[in-house]
Amino acid sequence: MRAKKKVKITKGEKLLYSAAVVCFVATFVVRIFFGANVGALGIQVEKLKVDLSDQEKKNESLTMKVNELTSFSKVDEVVKEMGLVYNYENIVNIDK
Repeated sequence: MRAKKKVKITKGEKLLYSAAVVCFVATFVVRIFFGANVGALGIQVEKLKVDLSDQEKKNESLTMKVNELTSFSKVDEVVKEMGLVYNYENIVNIDK
């Protein structure tokens, strides 16, 4: 029977194996960290989209109110309430 030789690991090999393990663990930590950042950014983007759509609805509503208040019938009503006479000869139509 042969005697088994004891395999010794040198300091350089220990350093190399330790560095490999540290790199392996660091890779997972970095992936988790950046994955969380990407998720948080996605949530912020969705919130901004909701805010943008709400603001667009408000703008549309206000535009409709402005159009309603500047309509000819509304102007005519305000003129009559104030006791003024509306001079139709001064009206100029501009086509868009």
